[in-house]
This record gives sequence, structure tokens and C-alpha cells, in this order.
Amino acid sequence: MVVDRRTVVKSMVASLFAAAAPAQSYEVPSSPLTEKRFRIWDVHSHLGAMLGNTPEDRLELLIRHMDRLGIERVILSQGFEEFEYHPSPEQVRIENDRVMRAVKRFPDRAYGSLYISPDNVDFCLEEFDRCVRDGPMISIGEIETDVRCNSPVFDPIVERAVALNVPIYQHTWMNSLGNGPGDSTPFDLVELARRHPQGKFVCMHTGGNWELGIRAIRDCKNISAEIAGSDPTAGFTEMAVRELGPERIVYGTQERRVQLASGVEGRARGERSGEVASGLG
Repeated sequence: MVVDRRTVVKSMVASLFAAAAPAQSYEVPSSPLTEKRFRIWDVHSHLGAMLGNTPEDRLELLIRHMDRLGIERVILSQGFEEFEYHPSPEQVRIENDRVMRAVKRFPDRAYGSLYISPDNVDFCLEEFDRCVRDGPMISIGEIETDVRCNSPVFDPIVERAVALNVPIYQHTWMNSLGNGPGDSTPFDLVELARRHPQGKFVCMHTGGNWELGIRAIRDCKNISAEIAGSDPTAGFTEMAVRELGPERIVYGTQERRVQLASGVEGRARGERSGEVASGLG
């Protein structure tokens, strides 16, 4: 049985991505790190991290890693090109098409998330209708670094998401050397979320500096924390649970450039200083 997409969206939003919807059963490889009573969904993954000539090939490789870790489902975004600054509408459409191709091939293991650039809001709304309202995608983002997310240009995008009860994944980072002009922080996301109290947001990476990021979003109840992209430091998840509650924490791997050497999985490495994937390697 394949899960109905609208049912999944309602289920995910109701508890901010708690894996409550029924899923197709499959055998998970035994692992000392995985207990059968837990269901693991990875909300932050990119096909650009995988080798392969087609979207289908790349997702098939990613699923091999998922099986190794006991991950049931994954949410994909951004196609092949990660960190593409100011992509053209044509580039955005190509990457969304790649994700939808991959998801169509493995509908019981993967969902798609809409890739957009707020540089062109009208086009963003067209892509939302094509890929989410009329297509298989279930969320927006990870929205990257073209425009800070507290900008008013985001408002029409959030309003469209609220209308269909669709969550938004916002990339956030706090660079110790200073952010670029389009880089969003958890504080920027709080501004946006407070303007749209009915919206559902995920603070991707929890800003990188998670001790500060967790505190930044603590009082904004419609923002959840996502734990990928920082060094795997002891205490991150424990602090997030203590400060936010477990219902506001979502799991992501954000794997980077995984390579196979003689059939053995390579170590996933971050392309930015301080970004290390959770779970792989």
C-alpha cells in the first residue's frame, strides 16, 4: 500500500513530522543502533550528495545508506545542485523535476520538497502549484541563501503554504566570520514565523551554533529544530529536548558527497567549515 500524499502532509504537520502515518512494510537490516519500535524519517537530504547519472540512480544509492542505518523514509530537495546562488527559473524547474523523478521511482521510501529561490516570487508560486498542489511534493525547502527569510518577499510564499497546511524548511546558519547578505539566521526565521503564526517552520541546522539557535527559537512554538549540519557534539539533542520538547525536534542527515570505493561506503564530508553530516561515515 502506498501512502496517500495528502494524508502524509496532514499527519506530518499535525505533530511536526512525527512519523504517524502508515507506511509500506519492508525489512530493515539488523543494527545495534536501531530498535524496531522506533521509526526514523530523515527530513533533510539532497541527491547532490550521491553519485549516479540519473535521479533514480542517486536515490537508489541513498536508499542503500538508509537501509544500513534503519531509516524508513527520506525527504529530498534541491535536485543535484546544492548551494546554487540565485538560480534561474529554468534551473529551479530542472532540479524540481529531478526530485519528482526520483520520488516517482521509489514512492514508498522518499518524498519531495519544493526547491525555490525567493528572487522570483511569482515563479515560486507557480512551482508551488505545479509541484505541491498538483504534484507529489509535500513541503517547501530547504530554502537557501538568496534572500534573508525575514524579508517581506517571503510572505506570499508562506501564505500559499499555510493555505495547504504545508511545512517550510528554512536553511539557517550563524557564521563565526559573519553571514552573507542573503544568509538567514534562526533570529530571522523567528521574525517570519511570528508574522505567520499559522505557518509551520523548521529551523534547518538550528543555525549551526545550536546552543544559540535553540534558545533563539525556544519561545516561537511554530518552529521546530532540525539537528543536521553541525559537528556531532554530545549534548545537542539533549539540550533541544530539554528546551523545546521532543515534539519540536526533527532528524536530518544532510549527507555530503558520499562516494563508493570498491563497494565500501565512503565518509560523508561537509563542504562548509563546521558542517559534518549526522549518521553517515
